[in-house]
Amino acid sequence: MQHQAHRYRDYVWLTGILVLAIILRVIGLNAPLWFDEIVTVHSYVQGPWREITQGYSMNNHYLFTLQSKLAATLFGDEIWAYRLPAVLFGTGTVLAIWWLARDIAGATVAHVSALLVAMSYHQVWFSQNARGYTELAFWSTLGMILFLRGVQVPRRGIWIAFGLTLAAAVSTHLTGAFFFVALGMVWLVLVVTSALKGRFSRDLFIAPLVGAATGIALLVAFYAPVLPDIFATVGTVSETSSADLMQEYQNPLWTVLEGVRTAMGRIGALALLVAAGVLVVAGIGAVGLHRRSPLFAPIVLAHIVLTLLLLQTLGMRIWPRFFFADIGFVIILIVAGTSTGAHAVGRLAGRPEFARYLFAAAAAVMVILSAALVYRNYSGPKQDLAGAYRLVEDIRIPGERVYSIGHSGPIFSDYFGADWGNLMSQQEYDRALSYPGPIILVVPFPARSHRMIPTLREDTGQILQPVRRFPGTLGDGDILILRRTGHD
Repeated sequence: MQHQAHRYRDYVWLTGILVLAIILRVIGLNAPLWFDEIVTVHSYVQGPWREITQGYSMNNHYLFTLQSKLAATLFGDEIWAYRLPAVLFGTGTVLAIWWLARDIAGATVAHVSALLVAMSYHQVWFSQNARGYTELAFWSTLGMILFLRGVQVPRRGIWIAFGLTLAAAVSTHLTGAFFFVALGMVWLVLVVTSALKGRFSRDLFIAPLVGAATGIALLVAFYAPVLPDIFATVGTVSETSSADLMQEYQNPLWTVLEGVRTAMGRIGALALLVAAGVLVVAGIGAVGLHRRSPLFAPIVLAHIVLTLLLLQTLGMRIWPRFFFADIGFVIILIVAGTSTGAHAVGRLAGRPEFARYLFAAAAAVMVILSAALVYRNYSGPKQDLAGAYRLVEDIRIPGERVYSIGHSGPIFSDYFGADWGNLMSQQEYDRALSYPGPIILVVPFPARSHRMIPTLREDTGQILQPVRRFPGTLGDGDILILRRTGHD
């Protein structure tokens, strides 16, 4: 009877957390689309069904795009409809993290971990993003649950379900394969070490192979029409990355600091301290979870290291979002580390009963901090390209030329229908400004644009007067509007 009461209380907590997760993901859901979302929506979601999977594109998260297309078909071409699958999978990830944490650490850690994921800045941000990252996190978390259960009880049904999650994750985004390769590596080590100790299990060897084969077969069928395009795109990605003006995007340290910066704001050198603190507490959590789930922390570490190695080998940019699926896992490690630390302090003080209160206080601090950080999601849109377009068209006078800077040019012309020019180099910029008359410049991604056109920064405030800055929560997501009223 007491066990049933505990389970009922646990499900009440879970329900409340899921309701909060949905509320946080619905607030501001109709905010303007940012660059990558517009590319996805305009190029794929708004087109015919048959064109969605006819060619491969790094910007087309296939399974998610199909779901976004379905939502837009059912509810109309609305921004919130394009993002609806991300909301659902973001909320589903909260549930999956709770389920995983309860399996490996117990109900208390599960409640706190799920609550922190529900309130996570990055989780909410990507849950309001018309792209497939929350779906990838959901399938990866479900894959982790099935893997850990399948290792303990290697039933074929569990491993076939695991194969389905593999297929769903990689059908959403190719980098989903990295996580399942990491799982495969851990499984291989487990099989080999078990055999060396004389405890070889035929079921643990065969059932995972059946599950993986199921998933791979489904993937080959799903991607068969575009396999040549996939190989061609992956083969050229290093060339585009090496030519990128923002070479820091290929630096793992930049990735870590950018992840901290986007979550906590610009905190300078403190970012390194925060990252170090997270690493220490997560390490304590790994130690604390080892007895109950010895494979969990090694899997997380294997995925992070493998992803870094593969991205660098392929010459790809190391975006923080490639580690998005790990956020929930790291949060579990942090909460478990906090619990382990609280119990250690209680024992050292000779008052083990204090551990409960220490953990509760630490959890309250983490929740309050998360609430303060998640508020930044609602401080503005990710990137207000729509607002910039409307302002320019409102203030533009007859005969005034308008130019966008950088790769956003096709967004303004094709999606918004602007008749603007586009400047992609210092030479084009110099030529445009050499002609007399008023000019408006629209500058998305200012850091990148200033590198593309080195004199743009020094001209601002001199021959170009700032009109307005549209802030964005996206990294380098601000948009500057500059104007020259005559010929200086």
